Amino acid sequence: MGTKHTPLLRLDNLSKSFGSVVAVSPLDFTVESGDFCAILGPSGCGKSTLLRVIAGFIEPSSGRIEIDGTDVTRLGPEKRPTNMVFQGYGLFPHLTVSQNVAFGLALQKLPRDEIAARTVECLRLVRLEGFDDRTIDRLSGGQQQRVALARALIMRPKILLLDEPLAALDLKLRHQMQDELRRIHADIGGTFIFVTHDQGEAFALANRVVVMNAGRVEQVGAPEDVYRSPTSLFVANFVGETTILRGMRDAGVVTLAAGPTFSDRGPDGPVQVIIRPEHIHVGTDGLEAIITGRQFLGDSVKISARLSSGEDIIVRMPDAPFNEQFKTGSPVTLDWDAGVQRIISAPRP
Repeated sequence: MGTKHTPLLRLDNLSKSFGSVVAVSPLDFTVESGDFCAILGPSGCGKSTLLRVIAGFIEPSSGRIEIDGTDVTRLGPEKRPTNMVFQGYGLFPHLTVSQNVAFGLALQKLPRDEIAARTVECLRLVRLEGFDDRTIDRLSGGQQQRVALARALIMRPKILLLDEPLAALDLKLRHQMQDELRRIHADIGGTFIFVTHDQGEAFALANRVVVMNAGRVEQVGAPEDVYRSPTSLFVANFVGETTILRGMRDAGVVTLAAGPTFSDRGPDGPVQVIIRPEHIHVGTDGLEAIITGRQFLGDSVKISARLSSGEDIIVRMPDAPFNEQFKTGSPVTLDWDAGVQRIISAPRP
């Protein structure tokens, strides 16, 4: 018999309620060693609460947390092999960069030589060599973020937890720090779990995405799978732009409200057909629509159009010179390959 595989993190029937308010409904998922896992969802969906439960700052209402096969459910944060980087960084303004980074090791009363060596190692990892004696108020936002990362990483946690760590940075700096986080993760071969409401950030960083909604896990998978094969309307709408068309399935044939029919196995009844904007193209044979808007997005153009069924459809295409074909009010014919659409059974009206 083969040995049973043990994931680095296992959440089993984990939930958290605050009185009558359910912040996290019972959920299960695992994280493997070496994963860069994103917990993605809108504000108030329970993702930060879940991260704090994993960290040990909040006690769960039910369920079990295992790290590396050990039950840590009732252990405090200082006794778990995790460390957390908060959105506000939580740095000590009266301490220097090196003192901030070394703070956790100093509390453990490790030998000075070891503390110094590990501090130098972590400052090199986050590319802050030469900043040892600077005070926090002399650092940029991105540099403060690196200090917070170094202070967490110096403790060598099995799992690094990050709560919207880049939210306070401007767009350009946020993209730079995404590159840095990817590099650091690759350099140390660690396991990172981070919370974000930004799907672009989740897709740019994570190899595994957990989508949450109203305290529930909607879908877990690779970014490509979550984007291309959403398992619910919430995921389809939250993760990227999408067009959702109404239809009815009867004896293996789906008829769209807009008219076309195609074969599709599944239970009879109403369905919703999900198509991403980049998969829809302008042609000479397909659905007739009227253009209702055009947006220039730099590297692409977004066209909005309305079908005879009253449904709206979104098309994204590489930028092309403006012409009369894409003028608001103009007719346009739209089509897509049936292989790229996703069909979900819808509740009966």
